[in-house]
Amino acid sequence: MDEIKLTQYSHGAGCGCKIAPAVLDTILHSAIKYDADKNLLVGNDTRDDAAVYDLGDGNAIISTTDFFMPIVDDPYDFGRIASANAISDVYAMGGKPILAIAILGWPINKIDASIAQKVLEGSRAICAEAGITLAGGHSIDSPEPIFGLAVNGIVPIANLKKNSTAELGCKLFLTKALGVGILTTAQKKGILQPAQEQIAKESMVKLNKFGETLGKLTWVRALTDVTGFGLLGHLTEMCEGSHLSAEINYELVPQIPGLKDYLMQNSIPGGTGRNWASYGNKISIHPASTILPQANELAPELAILADPQTSGGLLIAVDAAHESEMIALLKANGFPDECCIAFGSLTASKNDHTISVL
Repeated sequence: MDEIKLTQYSHGAGCGCKIAPAVLDTILHSAIKYDADKNLLVGNDTRDDAAVYDLGDGNAIISTTDFFMPIVDDPYDFGRIASANAISDVYAMGGKPILAIAILGWPINKIDASIAQKVLEGSRAICAEAGITLAGGHSIDSPEPIFGLAVNGIVPIANLKKNSTAELGCKLFLTKALGVGILTTAQKKGILQPAQEQIAKESMVKLNKFGETLGKLTWVRALTDVTGFGLLGHLTEMCEGSHLSAEINYELVPQIPGLKDYLMQNSIPGGTGRNWASYGNKISIHPASTILPQANELAPELAILADPQTSGGLLIAVDAAHESEMIALLKANGFPDECCIAFGSLTASKNDHTISVL
């Protein structure tokens, strides 16, 4: 059998498949009124990572789902990446995953079922690493390959983290470097440097288990993961949910080396433009910044900050008084140096912009 390249069978890739935030607002609009459920601790109103429901015994159930089309050619790796990405939503709420079921769409007449089996095997490997069982699922015959998980988790309500509870002065940290979307696009174009071929995959298969640890820390004020809307998009959601703004230092944002070289070769995911069209009006360049606005295209620095991430890192808002403790904890857990420094802080809400980029 000839080697299958899964990315050739899909029009999108990974979390870059996400519908743009502005379009999603239209889809989610509803005129239907219903009684509020007092046990629903987190719903759709703050665009958080998962729904959370109070079980009445001091604990809550976390429920989430995530699926997408292939971002890599290897089916086993596709299964691992899609699963790590879905499970991440539980960690981003400060919780512990307990169960997963699979979501599979497969073009049966185009790609042999044995390839889909490898996708499921990759998923089982990541589920096992997370300490959970892939307990079932649902499959359909679809025009393009699609895979993901529906995941349940549990969290003591006292440990629950949201994206909408950040406070003025909080310091911002990110646990994975940006640039996965740019690298995977470069790979599709055949321009990715051999030395960087494994960087994106290794980042995407890494579980965000650290989120469960963060859930136990009262001085971690807000938490989310950075995926398809890019750092700027998910930080915008955190700011708006918390009624704050943010100032970030571009030079301190963790990012994979060499990204600008690929941007110069037009290695820009489609999701980047959709992201910027949705929230670019909420972003300003600080007067002291060295970022130069471009007349007809997005400045490279902003393209990196809007780059859609698949299975991206945790965006953490930390009480400023505990910044040194956060740095020490990140180092103790083996995070690279660039992730062990605050790249920004939350400020009072500003009317003319949500995020200022220095």
